[in-house]
Amino acid sequence: MNYYSLNKQSPIASFKEATILGQAPDKGLYFPESIRQVDKELISNIENISNEEIAFRVIKPYIGNEIAEDELYRIVSETVNFPIPLVQVSENISSLELFHGPTLAFKDVGARFMSRCLGQFVKGADKKVTVLVATSGDTGGAVANGFYNVEGVEVVILYPSGKVSSVQEKQLTTLGNNIHALEVNGTFDDCQQLVKQAFTDAALNKELFLTSANSINVARWLPQQFYYFFAYKQWKQKDQPPVICVPSGNFGNICAGILAHMSGLPVKHFVAACNANDIVPNFMQSQQYQPKPAVATISNAMDVGNPSNFVRILELFHQQFPQLKEKFSSVSITDEETKQTMKRVYDELHYTLDPHGAVGYLALERYLADVSDSSLKGIFLETAHPVKFYDVVEPVLNQTIPLPDAVKEIIDLPKKSTLMNVSFEELKDFLLKA
Repeated sequence: MNYYSLNKQSPIASFKEATILGQAPDKGLYFPESIRQVDKELISNIENISNEEIAFRVIKPYIGNEIAEDELYRIVSETVNFPIPLVQVSENISSLELFHGPTLAFKDVGARFMSRCLGQFVKGADKKVTVLVATSGDTGGAVANGFYNVEGVEVVILYPSGKVSSVQEKQLTTLGNNIHALEVNGTFDDCQQLVKQAFTDAALNKELFLTSANSINVARWLPQQFYYFFAYKQWKQKDQPPVICVPSGNFGNICAGILAHMSGLPVKHFVAACNANDIVPNFMQSQQYQPKPAVATISNAMDVGNPSNFVRILELFHQQFPQLKEKFSSVSITDEETKQTMKRVYDELHYTLDPHGAVGYLALERYLADVSDSSLKGIFLETAHPVKFYDVVEPVLNQTIPLPDAVKEIIDLPKKSTLMNVSFEELKDFLLKA
């Protein structure tokens, strides 16, 4: 499998080259040359196939011969070696719980897969690889955990000061060793722009071997298909495909779900649930894509004013808006609505939502209420454990959330971070000295 840049000005790349580069030289995102159909037997017999085998068969066409089959099977087995249960919340809504991994967030899947692929690719390299990543919350912790002590790799994580939860900050600032945290006096979009600037700086790239671990990287983006297949494996109404609602920030997660669907996974419709950062909901109304500065919300991992992966979604639909609108919709949910949903679902259904999951739940609930087919049921993705946002969740529910062991181990550890302004020169200076 080869990959082309969506800006169409860079050479074709292999999976290995696309993974190492992160972003194409022309600043475009890499996209697979073809979308392979999964074996129909995988779908019809999915309940009898292990998660490891499902993951291997889904990802293999995108890797080609870049990684030996036995090594690839080991990588996917380590990537998905934790539960990803589908839990019924109400009569017609189920939660796909993606928070049972080491950092209690959905990004564990992509980060674990990518770190292991990159570890394979840099063996024997003549200089260290620097993984440079911006985070609005969960990416940082997942990448830090996935790459911790990977030989030959240094990780630099930029995060917006005061705009990630206290647990998220602990997860990305307490490891040390090859993990470096930069606390930026700005927004996630500022952090993302600094990262993009670093990749296009010729002098910096001459000195360093830079790559990205954001969802723009194909090795982070593609394995997110796995848990959509795992959800269908647990779905009881095989004759009635689910509506799937995804809390969306940078749009890599829902994009992977749409890719899985176009590869053969049965899905009725996708709903992108956004917070006050409503760029895509507005696009679906006006067909005008207008990025704007990110707005801070209680669902901070979705605070993105210019979602990078939306161009991939448009490419999946060949830039045809009617086809996009038939399969995809997007809505914006306010902070107040998010809090009300958390409280209502806890009181009435005894299920604890994190703020991102609450956005997804309400968006799905509204979609199902608005369609004429009352038999439709849906799945929302619960992307992070509520404890990661205990400072938001506990006052709303008036309940204390028990700390999982993964949080108990880090909550009292000292923070190790470097404070910086929104300055490329400061970032460049740090990278060259790291």
